[in-house]
Amino acid sequence: MRRLIECVPNFSEGRRSEVIEALVEPFRRTPGCHLLDYRADPDHNRLVVSVVGDDEPLKSALLQAAKVAVERIDLNAHQGEHPRIGALDVVPFVPIKNASMEECVRLAHDFGRTLNEELDIPVYFYEEAALRPERRRLEVIRRGQFEALKTEIKNPERHPDVGEPRIHPTAGATVVGARKPLIAFNVNLRTTDVEIAKEIAKAIRASSGGLSSVKAIGLTLEERGMVQVSVNVVDHEKNPLYRVLEMVRMEARRWGVEVAETEIYGLAPLPALVDSLKYYMGMHSLSADQIIEARLLDLMGGEG
Repeated sequence: MRRLIECVPNFSEGRRSEVIEALVEPFRRTPGCHLLDYRADPDHNRLVVSVVGDDEPLKSALLQAAKVAVERIDLNAHQGEHPRIGALDVVPFVPIKNASMEECVRLAHDFGRTLNEELDIPVYFYEEAALRPERRRLEVIRRGQFEALKTEIKNPERHPDVGEPRIHPTAGATVVGARKPLIAFNVNLRTTDVEIAKEIAKAIRASSGGLSSVKAIGLTLEERGMVQVSVNVVDHEKNPLYRVLEMVRMEARRWGVEVAETEIYGLAPLPALVDSLKYYMGMHSLSADQIIEARLLDLMGGEG
C-alpha cells in the first residue's frame, strides 16, 4: 500500500519572489515528492511549503531546498514578524497514510543528521522527535531567536542535538521534528495596536492558562494596517477552530476591537473544517462522509 508522509518546511523568506521560487522548485521536480501548497507572507517574511511523499524523495527535495536557503538567505539581514532561528527554520514530518509517528521520528532524526553533515547547520529536535523533554515545545528552542542563539548556543543547555555548539553564520540553526497535523490559524483585528493582539494571544494560549493544544502570538501586519493573533492549533480535536475564534472575539470585545477576518495558512484536515461548519450552521449531525469530494477521494484511494 502507498505510504505518505507530509512535510511542512518553513523558510525565513516571504518577500523576494525569485528566492521563493528557487526554494519551491526542488519540491516540484523531485520524483515521488508531491507539492500540495506553498504560501509566502511578506509581513511574517516567511514561506510555508506543504509536500507529501515517502522518505527518500522528501529527504532529497528538502536537502536541495536547504542548499538554496543557505545560499540565498542571510539571517543577519532578515527582518520579519515571525520568530525564527534558521534560514530553513522548522521541518516537521507528519504521518498521513500507512505511516506511523515512530517512522516520522526516525525520518526526522535521519534528516537532521544529514542536514548537519551536508551543510554544517546545527539541528534541534522537537515534538515527538525531541531527545530532551524540555525541547518538545518549539518556542522553547526558538527563545530569543537567531540573535540570541548566536551566543547562547555555546551554553550547555542550548547545545544543539546534532552538530557543534556554533551557529551557521548566515543560515542559523534548524529545528526538525515529528508531530500530528497542525493548523496555522490567523485572526486579524481592526486595530493597529499590537499590544492588544499580544494580550489576546496570552489569554488564549495553553502556556498562559488558556486553551489546551493552542499556541498564539500577537503580530503587526504593517502592509494591511491591522494586527494579528497568529495561532497554531496543535490538536483540533481538543480545541476546534470555532472555539479558538470565539475566545478571540470575546477577548477582543474587552478592548473594543472587532475581528476583521480569519485565515488558514497552509493546509488543514477536513474534519477540522467540518467541526466549525457544524457549529456555525447548527448542523449537529453533519459528517465528512456527506461531503462529496471526501467520498470520491475515499473511493479513489480504495481503488488504488
